[in-house]
Amino acid sequence: MSSTEPVRVTIFNQTYSLVASGPAGEIEELAQMVDELMREIARSGNLDSTRTAVLTCLHLADQVRMAQRELEGLKRVVDAKVIQFNTLLDVVIDDEPLRA
Repeated sequence: MSSTEPVRVTIFNQTYSLVASGPAGEIEELAQMVDELMREIARSGNLDSTRTAVLTCLHLADQVRMAQRELEGLKRVVDAKVIQFNTLLDVVIDDEPLRA
């Protein structure tokens, strides 16, 4: 259920009030995911919050790019299957005798 009420989330010790079109629970879940990733990245070295945020964005951008590539691959597979099915249907239809 969408809400126009602000959703309060905390990411990397900063509280944000967000108004989003999606369900509050999903926004909170995403914020928690970002917070956990930022904390994991921050553990790898002595980084300030800006550098941590930039590295987190790069990590998420890489995940998006990998998902886009996977989606494109799946689309190619589906397109190839559609062509195969259409060819099979054409064969079946051409072999069917016409009925009056």
